[in-house]
Amino acid sequence: MKKNGEGYRGVVYLFFVLGIVIVFVLCVCLGSVRFTLLTTLDTFRRGLLGLPAQDAGTQAILLSVRLPRVLCAALMGAALSLCGGAMQGLLRNPLADGSTLGVSSGASLGAALSIAFGITLPLFPNAGTTVLSILFSFLSMLLILSLAQRIDHMLSTNTIILLGIIFSMFMNSLISLVVTFAGEKVRPIIFWTMGSLAGSNWANVLTLLVGLAVCAPGLLLHVRELNAFSIGEDNARHVGIHVKRVKLLLLVFVSALIGLCVSIGGTIGFVGLVIPHITRMLTGPNHRKLLPATLFVGGAFLMLADLVSRSVFAPRELPIGVVTSLIGAIVFLSIFYRARRAG
Repeated sequence: MKKNGEGYRGVVYLFFVLGIVIVFVLCVCLGSVRFTLLTTLDTFRRGLLGLPAQDAGTQAILLSVRLPRVLCAALMGAALSLCGGAMQGLLRNPLADGSTLGVSSGASLGAALSIAFGITLPLFPNAGTTVLSILFSFLSMLLILSLAQRIDHMLSTNTIILLGIIFSMFMNSLISLVVTFAGEKVRPIIFWTMGSLAGSNWANVLTLLVGLAVCAPGLLLHVRELNAFSIGEDNARHVGIHVKRVKLLLLVFVSALIGLCVSIGGTIGFVGLVIPHITRMLTGPNHRKLLPATLFVGGAFLMLADLVSRSVFAPRELPIGVVTSLIGAIVFLSIFYRARRAG
């Protein structure tokens, strides 16, 4: 039975891998400018081997613009979905996602300040938005956890969620205040707060890849603890889990990934909320299967959402956050309706 189960799991993950590869190729080939599969593969081959391009324009679009953008979408979708799945298990709340702590709003405030007032850092002159966004995400996490610690020494789920909601509202008010004094920077701030992967480059790909490589194992190695948390914190204590320490560690990893994603793509909603629900329908509630699968499903989802955002009204581009919110709201309502009927 164990061998059959492992074989079945291997087939499932093979399906996920094939699915995300197909979506990746589709998103690289299609867009406002379309390329055939043969042209795309030949361009990649020439780029990897350092051979001269047959068409310099095609090479520039595929290798310098579209490929890093699609990779950013895949990595960001994987990160946000992983955070959402971990938060739903940790907080035992199906409406929780990576932004439940208010870290996403804090990161957005840092980026808005950088854009509005042209804030740069001496050591990072070209990465002020990224650095401030990550910095504010960590400061937000520290503030929320400090307040939660003062109010409730056990850091209960309800306390963290309520403080996260209040903190998000406060941060959104500050962002509106920043927009009021932003002058000619209002338009880029508004567009950025709706989410956008336009202008993604290889430096962004490397940043997301490093962040995911550091934080994702920290979440995936705690699937046993998340399974225990999903039953209840008392159950987790009874099986020997240090609830407070594990909870703080997981929150740190989630906050770091969210701050990184917001700093590069802005606020992209519903990914961390909806994708874990969809994946749970395919794999079941066991986090040992759920969390790895969310990486594939989330990456494929955001790549397709980005394809829609840059193709439907080309050459005009929709903010990707608008696309994910529209799709996510419809999907979530459908899941909720089916769950209520099944209940």
